[in-house]
Amino acid sequence: MAAWDLSVIVEELGPEAPPLKVSVTSDLHIGGVIFKIVEKTQIKKDWSDHALWWEQKQQWLLRPSWTLEKYEIHADARLSLTSQHKPLRLGLPNGTTLRLQACFSRPVFQTVMGVCHLLNLRHPEELSLLRPMEVKKKKKDKDTEEEVVYDLTGLRTSSGPAHTLSNGMPMHFADSPQTEAVYKMLSVSLPAPAPETITKMPRPTSLVDKAQVHSRWLDSSRSLLQQGVQEHDRLLLRFKYYCFHDLDPKYDAVRLTQLYEQARWAILLEDVDCTEEEMMLFAALQYHIGKVSLSEPQPMTSCPAMDDLDSALQCLEVKMEAEESITADMLVSPSEPKRLTLKGYKQFWFTFNNTSISYYKSKEESLKEPIQQMNLKGCEVAPDVSVAGQKFCIRLLIPGAEGMNEVYLRCENDLQYSRWMAACRLASKGKTLADSSFSSEVQNIQSFLAMQRTNPGANTAQTDDSINTYSLVSPRYHKKYKAKQLTPRILEAYQNVAQLPLTDALLRFLQIWQGLPDFGVSYFVVRFKGCRKDEVLGVTNNRLIRIDLSIGDVVKTWRYNTMRQWNVNWDIQQMAIEFNGNVNIAFSCVTATCKVVHEYIGGYIFMTTRIKEQAEVLNQELFFKLTGGHEAI
Repeated sequence: MAAWDLSVIVEELGPEAPPLKVSVTSDLHIGGVIFKIVEKTQIKKDWSDHALWWEQKQQWLLRPSWTLEKYEIHADARLSLTSQHKPLRLGLPNGTTLRLQACFSRPVFQTVMGVCHLLNLRHPEELSLLRPMEVKKKKKDKDTEEEVVYDLTGLRTSSGPAHTLSNGMPMHFADSPQTEAVYKMLSVSLPAPAPETITKMPRPTSLVDKAQVHSRWLDSSRSLLQQGVQEHDRLLLRFKYYCFHDLDPKYDAVRLTQLYEQARWAILLEDVDCTEEEMMLFAALQYHIGKVSLSEPQPMTSCPAMDDLDSALQCLEVKMEAEESITADMLVSPSEPKRLTLKGYKQFWFTFNNTSISYYKSKEESLKEPIQQMNLKGCEVAPDVSVAGQKFCIRLLIPGAEGMNEVYLRCENDLQYSRWMAACRLASKGKTLADSSFSSEVQNIQSFLAMQRTNPGANTAQTDDSINTYSLVSPRYHKKYKAKQLTPRILEAYQNVAQLPLTDALLRFLQIWQGLPDFGVSYFVVRFKGCRKDEVLGVTNNRLIRIDLSIGDVVKTWRYNTMRQWNVNWDIQQMAIEFNGNVNIAFSCVTATCKVVHEYIGGYIFMTTRIKEQAEVLNQELFFKLTGGHEAI
């Protein structure tokens, strides 16, 4: 049995203090080592949060019953006795920075769970921590005002479910006026940012820029200290996985507000493309939300139609006859989807039967064999609409043997569009057209379209001279239009949303955001096996997208529900994925490690395992199994 003197740096003795030396034997367990160190310091305090950190191995020694021999610790080991919870500066989606106690010893996934519990954010699995982008400051910016940080390091909560008061505020935030004020900042939308703030913020201008952003996610399976994060460092808390489960305004005041803020900044910084018409509606909703939020605080309540955002967006149940007389124009793309310039359409006669669309040359031909029949089960349905331009198109990505077939349907008017959009979304989930709420759902879609319809004849006397138009639109429109040109357009759109309650306005903003073609795509620059040039891999909540880096065209799409398995060769940092039909792809990552992409895919697959009845139960073991990987040492 070996015996030696072990040198340990003790955090409580100060940074200048020399290491303590304690006599140990190889069979001494970690708990015994800590006891010897504490005894020698002669400092009387609660040491329960302290643990040993092994510097050379970048490893926490968290098993008190393990011996030094089992950990393979010898006399040359450099150990530190340090607290597991340390202050961390955390930037939230709304721009607020908090200082709070975060766990530096557990995996980041569990650290985020602790932070979300403190902030009353349900479903922490949807969020993660991101390293902030380094911004080069100009010389003239040296004297700029320092960042305001709200200190919550003294805030403590129980390990059980968050208890709330009658006004919806968690108990631990109600301890003082200061913490109550912070909670209000978290749960109520902040005023629109100043135009100069928007223009100074870094904006991704290319797919490569967007890929750089997604390379900065922390590894959910490793601790903060293992990833080089130090006490008082600044990290960003963001929604990482774009599939928002069981979103209930009654319980999710902070979650809904922060999600809205993340969506708002994605629009303002042009991280997601939108049309000019959509931008004016986004601006009108921001203006309205800002006005309502400044009024007397009101608790968010759940409205029946909006209890679940996912339901509000996708669960449009439809009742249609077996045949619908739609004189829609249609363009069928090649089997590999591309971004097409739509110069013309061909007109056909369409019928809907169960979950399939069939089309014919004319109504008279519909008694014969169709030109083509397409099963929409599992397809992607996206709007391509311009109300002002009377353009009502539906974009379908239909699974095929070699990827996804891209189809565009163009409807004659908004009513026809509403019926077919609802039907296609229903069929994409494998549901037939015999469900019971067709008329109400069509009305819901039409009311959504009505928001985008300008109303020049409406009373424009509500013009607000104080409206700061450049705070509501992205820099592209700062350059394109003067404020006096933007104001009437935003106020026209505002007429359609001015009567919405705060909760409905927030949810409407998120609906439109989720309806954008580029919503929820995380980009990575990769090199596919056998190719000589870099390409872009887009990862979404239900599919992978291969994109040509030079022109931005979609080359192929693969859905997770056709995936058989995925593996990572950690030695050469290459991912290999097998799909149904003997389709195999392999690629190495250029702008991020394979671990980041592996975690994204595994995380999205984990999200599909959640069910509403077990909303508060989180299967951590399954999450780590799907996202952790087995990196080569």
